[in-house]
Amino acid sequence: MRTLTKELQDNLTPTDALQLLQNGNNRFVNNLKANRNLLQQVNETKEGQHPFAVILSCIDSRTSAELIFDQGLGDIFSARIAGNIVNNDILGSMEFACKVAGSKIVLVLGHTKCGAVKGACDHVELGNLTGLLHKIHPAMAKTPKPTNGTDPYAYANAVAVTNVHLVMDEIYQKSPILREMASNSEIAIVGGMYDVETGLVEFFEHPEFKGQIDADALNHI
Repeated sequence: MRTLTKELQDNLTPTDALQLLQNGNNRFVNNLKANRNLLQQVNETKEGQHPFAVILSCIDSRTSAELIFDQGLGDIFSARIAGNIVNNDILGSMEFACKVAGSKIVLVLGHTKCGAVKGACDHVELGNLTGLLHKIHPAMAKTPKPTNGTDPYAYANAVAVTNVHLVMDEIYQKSPILREMASNSEIAIVGGMYDVETGLVEFFEHPEFKGQIDADALNHI
């Protein structure tokens, strides 16, 4: 597996970047890890990095983006915070990743059985965590509660999906830099849900940019 160079990164489209993530997740699910020499990648990235994606995911120990997308050193920027919420610091990091470092895709990655989302749904209050969980409340307000069923995570899983969509929209609304890049098809803003039981990621587009990515590259729209 080649280390990304500036030339390789420049030649990627947002659709290509999404396909790289999908291909990596397919390898992960099928236990077909790409052959990499990580020490060689250390040497090849010592003068600079050219990641193709920036991924905002939860701190959950089961959701390491490098692992579930089977990526190596220098391939992705990874921002992790409980509940994959966004704030100004994360927005600034995304702007650096795309505008300065050349990444082609912004992925907001939620996951099933998320403790942060479940905590928000259960109205947990604990020190500084309280303020973080409040950022998930808008997703709760937009997600109908199930009327039957026994799955304790049914509502939280639905809220997690809504939260991904709202965070995608927040990125679009609060970052003129990323919004302009997306409008010019320089980058794509996409969402995904990782299933902690299967390892599979389901992707979806930001509604503002329907059709920006080739339909065949998405397994869910």
